[in-house]
Amino acid sequence: MERRTGFPDLVRPMLATAGELPDGPGWAFEFKWDGVRAVAYVLDRKLRLMTRNDLEVSRSYPELRALGGLVDGVVLDGEVVALDRGRPSFGRLQSRMHVGRPTDDLLARVPVVYYVFDLLFADGERLVDQPYTRRRELLEGLGLAAAQVQVPPRFTGVHGEDVLTAARDHCLEGVVAKRVTSRYEPGRRSRSWIKVPLLHTQEVVIGGWKPGDGRRRGTVGSLLLGIPTPDGLHYIGKVGTGFTQAILDDLHDRLRPLEQPRPPFTDAVPPEHARAAHWTRPDLVGEVEYRTFTEDGRLRHASWRGLRPDKTPDDLRR
Repeated sequence: MERRTGFPDLVRPMLATAGELPDGPGWAFEFKWDGVRAVAYVLDRKLRLMTRNDLEVSRSYPELRALGGLVDGVVLDGEVVALDRGRPSFGRLQSRMHVGRPTDDLLARVPVVYYVFDLLFADGERLVDQPYTRRRELLEGLGLAAAQVQVPPRFTGVHGEDVLTAARDHCLEGVVAKRVTSRYEPGRRSRSWIKVPLLHTQEVVIGGWKPGDGRRRGTVGSLLLGIPTPDGLHYIGKVGTGFTQAILDDLHDRLRPLEQPRPPFTDAVPPEHARAAHWTRPDLVGEVEYRTFTEDGRLRHASWRGLRPDKTPDDLRR
């Protein structure tokens, strides 16, 4: 569906495939930003900001309306990021992701930046079929430079390992390698984009929770997690660290209405994990950081990073 001007109504973001860092000619490298992916539509100087699961979040990030003063008639792809001492912090962004109308105090305490890395439509031209290099040249020609909107660097003619080392030195999430001849493939996970994370993170679905003890008595002690598979929700273990009291209270409020009598997992949950568990409808997506997976497919040394309201369980199957 397109408007009469030819301006796109919806362009779903292209997704990267996890893999080994490519090298040699034909690749550009960008830093991987730890935030929320969002496509920005700027028409008649007004901003519409859409997440991966087609949720409009323009009101959640009012400072990004500054885009309307910089460009018009464009569709941009990028990442909404909150910074902590100049470094992206997904934890800080959590306090903004669930707020539809942030207060002036919250906006001042946790400002966000929109890092733009692709241009999908401009000057009445659909650009998704253009090669990466042309899209980036046009993007860089827009002159997007403001406190709230920036175009991060791309690196060509260099070794990918050098870019990955720079990402590690600056405590960034990793690197995305992009084939310079590649077109933009809306809504598809493509091997033309290869993501190489420095931190092991996993998007998960919450299928239950266990009550806490001590200071956590009366609220959530740990979450029981799964990953969607063609056969159903596969159990991958639990996480009990990485929570603040505010996060625990919020999770408790969100999970109680979702309770159901039986576990949503297709495979058996170990008795020590299932004991005293509250099972829930598998609607909520979150993210954990972990060291490794055990041989039996369980998370090891997992830590909670936060809910992902920008994603649904269906997104994890793609």
